[in-house]
Order: sequence, then structure tokens, then C-alpha cells
Amino acid sequence: MNLLITGGCGFIGSHLTDSLVEKGHSVSVLDNLSTGSIENLNGKAVFYNADIRDKEKVGEVFAKQRPEVVFHLAAQINVRKSEEDPFFDTDVNINGSVNVIRNFLKVENRKKFVFASTGGVIYGDTDVLPTPETVPPSPLCPYGISKMAVEKYLAYFSVFYGLDFAVLRYGNVYGPRQNAYAEAGVIAIFSTKVLEKKTPVIFGDGEQTRDFVYIDDVVGANVAVMEKNAQGIFNVGTGKETSVNRIFDCVKKSSGVPLEKKFADARKGEIKRSCISPEKIIRLTGWRPTVDIDEGIQKTFAWFKGNQ
Repeated sequence: MNLLITGGCGFIGSHLTDSLVEKGHSVSVLDNLSTGSIENLNGKAVFYNADIRDKEKVGEVFAKQRPEVVFHLAAQINVRKSEEDPFFDTDVNINGSVNVIRNFLKVENRKKFVFASTGGVIYGDTDVLPTPETVPPSPLCPYGISKMAVEKYLAYFSVFYGLDFAVLRYGNVYGPRQNAYAEAGVIAIFSTKVLEKKTPVIFGDGEQTRDFVYIDDVVGANVAVMEKNAQGIFNVGTGKETSVNRIFDCVKKSSGVPLEKKFADARKGEIKRSCISPEKIIRLTGWRPTVDIDEGIQKTFAWFKGNQ
């Protein structure tokens, strides 16, 4: 099929591009390289250097490529940055997304719009763990709010314009190519610090938990909702909680460096526990996570070490 990936030079997008090219699809990538790297671009993909907010350029790309499926991953993804500048977050994540959606609606042979949302912050503080999609979103940061807004726009365009879509609410994605400086990925940050011979800092007591899901599994979920033509909202996670202290220990083990934990004050507004249930996507597509946290961190650290 003819596919378009926004943010295809970024961490998740580049891995997805590689997988879809390998499967024989015709893939085009739209990326402004603000956080992604041209070095991540698959050589067989058609590349467009454009911002998703640019109405003229995005319109030209869609008119030329006429993609059957769009994987929309381009976004401002840093939670801290969204809190510092919510106007920028809104502009990129909401206005940019609506621009992409509206141009996709002009494609006559369109099949599906796949949106990268967040399971890590969209549910806010909840006692229902692992959290299923039936729990109402209650995001506590502008980033989560912007993702929820786009989900609502997709529902609107589905009802009134016949748009078929799948929303993937990712857990805390990690793996090779993650940008420790552009994203808030603790595994990438810890790995980078260790290789720089610095001690990683744990904010709070380190007992806060997240649902860490490996990049290959996330790519598999994207492919699954396309191939199975799954519709609606899906959590993409492991259903398992892992503490930041455990992450530190796993990175320490992978590095072989005798690290001592260094703590700092907890970050304001940080969710204490987050874990999402993947049962719905497992049931409807057959996808399931396959890489556990020990194996995933070992692979991730090895990549950072080989690319420092």
C-alpha cells in the first residue's frame, strides 16, 4: 500500500518506517527534523521536509502522494516543555494534527488514519491499574490534554466525514534511537548519563511506576491495527508496572558500572503510578508485547554504547 508517516525521522517513526518498507509498502515520510534525525531515515522512503502546521506544504504532499494509510506520529512530545509553553504544544499537537487529518480527508482512496496518542499521561491519577480504555481520560498536563483533544477531533471526523481511525495510547516507549535530550525517556536518559560517566538522577523516591514498552512491540501494534483493520482506541503497553528504581538497577546491570543511586526532589505534578491494560488490542488484533524490561534495557543500552 501507499503509506505516509509523519515524524518518520523520529524515534518511533523511523522504526515504523523501516518495518513497513521491509514489508514491501511504498512509504513517504513527512518530518521537520526538529527532534528527528535525517540519519534515521530509511533510504527507500520518500522524504518531505515540512512542518505539520504548514497548510500549503502538507497539502502539496497529500496531493502528490495520496496515501491510503497515514501514521501520524509527528508531535511535541516532551511533557515538561508542554508545561513550560502550552501555546506551542497546542499549536503543534492540535493545529498540526487537524491540518494533517483534513488533508487526509481529501484523499479519495483513503483507508485508515492511525494516531499516536499517550497512555502514560492521558488517564491522570487513577486507582484502576492496569488502566483499560474504559476509564475516562483525565490528563494533568498540556501534552495529555492536546492528545485527548486530537482523539476527540478524530471521533468528530469519523461521525461526520466517515474517517476510519485507530488511536494508539502508548505506554512509556523506549529503545534504540530514542533522543535523551528531546524526550523524557528515563531509560535513554539514564543510559546516556552512564556513558558520559555521570550519575543518573532519580527524582523523588524512585518508587513511581510506569508501563515501559519496547519499540519493536510498539511498531508491531501499529502494523497490527493496519493489517487487521482495527477501529477505535487501543492501549499499547505491557500491563506491568516497573519502578524507576528498577530501571536504574537494570541500566546498572547492563552497563557493568558500579553506580550509586542519587536522588533529587520529586517533580511537581508527576503521576505516582501509571500502567495500562493491553487486553483490548490483544483481543481484537492478536498483537501482544514480547520483550520484557530486562531484555529491552539490555538491547537499548547496547545500542547507546555502540552509537555514543
